[in-house]
Amino acid sequence: MLISSDFEVAQPVGRVWTFFDDIRQVAACLPGAELTDDLGNDTYAGTVGVRMGPVRMTFAGTAKVERDEADRRVVVDASGADQKGRGQAAMLVTATLAATPQGTRVMVQQDIQLSGAAAQFGRGMVADVSAVLVRDFATNMQNRLIALEKGLDPDQVGAANPAGGFAIALRATWMALARVARRFFAPYRPVSG
Repeated sequence: MLISSDFEVAQPVGRVWTFFDDIRQVAACLPGAELTDDLGNDTYAGTVGVRMGPVRMTFAGTAKVERDEADRRVVVDASGADQKGRGQAAMLVTATLAATPQGTRVMVQQDIQLSGAAAQFGRGMVADVSAVLVRDFATNMQNRLIALEKGLDPDQVGAANPAGGFAIALRATWMALARVARRFFAPYRPVSG
């Protein structure tokens, strides 16, 4: 399943690119993620916990990071298995940075493969949860960049909230309801002349 999104950060592209070099900082921005080990050669071990509907899953696995300085592109190839044996996930994430008048646009493309319990949720639910996580990631990254710029401890100022629970499920459900409502009411929209 391919999901594309983007967000803007009010920081210069060079500063954002440097931030993406620090995998510990990047992982700290993703709600529910924890970097557990640096395996060398830009490969890391960690966990990611996420709730989809009533199911909370925690995936443990590895991620290989590749950087393309010329194109300001980062590719993360991650895979893992749910710690309770309920499924597996693989994700290829490509983030490309571009300078804008306001700062930096980060374009994100996620190719997600799910099996087991996580695969039971439809594309809409996975896309909605992904959208919420990307938004939270963007907010956390902006907070961390500001903290670093001011010489503050980013772990205190821009700490990521756990991927969780009720708040993400509620926001994803709201997005799904809005999508259904748009489809339902589309035939009834007045035609402007």
